[in-house]
Amino acid sequence: MCEWQLRCLSAGAPRLPVVLANRSAPPATVTPVLVYPDVRAAVAWLESAFGFHERVRIGDAHRAQLAVGDDGAVIVADVRREQVPPAAGAVTHVIKVRVPNVDAAYIQACDAGARVVSEPTSYEYGERSCELEDLAGHRWELTQTERDVQPEEWGGVTVSPW
Repeated sequence: MCEWQLRCLSAGAPRLPVVLANRSAPPATVTPVLVYPDVRAAVAWLESAFGFHERVRIGDAHRAQLAVGDDGAVIVADVRREQVPPAAGAVTHVIKVRVPNVDAAYIQACDAGARVVSEPTSYEYGERSCELEDLAGHRWELTQTERDVQPEEWGGVTVSPW
């Protein structure tokens, strides 16, 4: 245990800290920050292609916080110092977004100009998904649950159930 934890425990602080709500920060536990060359164009595209909703704008071209579904968030950030958008020919990440209807979401994203990496496909583990690339080269996997499947049914191993 570190010194800070010992001080907290000796002061009667709870072992598990409570995360406070803040209207200036997304409520999601994990929030990816994605770099785009044009923040406003990225926000418009993400709203049009994926149905995200802008919640907070920080300057005209600096950052924006977007809501994703009921409990997700993405931050769109500008290019600065070592922050750069993806480079052609390299995939460093894929953002997975759960949607109620992957086929409808796929059509919406394609209509907005998404580049198709893979078309909607149903998999043995109960998901139907596709992969798309946005205007700056970020990869997005849209996925829909078709049925509940135990990981052991398709070769996975349940280490700790959700």
